[in-house]
Amino acid sequence: MAKKLLSFRDVLKKELKDKEFRKYYEEEGGKLEIGYKIAQRRHRLGLTQKQLAGKIHTTQTVIARLESGSHWACSLRTLEKIAAATGSKLEVNFK
Repeated sequence: MAKKLLSFRDVLKKELKDKEFRKYYEEEGGKLEIGYKIAQRRHRLGLTQKQLAGKIHTTQTVIARLESGSHWACSLRTLEKIAAATGSKLEVNFK
């Protein structure tokens, strides 16, 4: 008899019981969420990554990395610059 395939949610639910995995998962999720919000705002304004980079005096590569969540050596000052350049308000929350 063939094994039943587990759904992604089932596997994730099981893996999140591991404290180390949960910590890593939440950290990565936070990076992706911020990157997604930057990209979403940029798209709404009709800006390219290069145009946004120019507004905050950085490179398109930095914006691409931030949006993808693959690079997270991002300072609060950089996020403040992005917020100002996109007419957004930066909010930092602790939960």
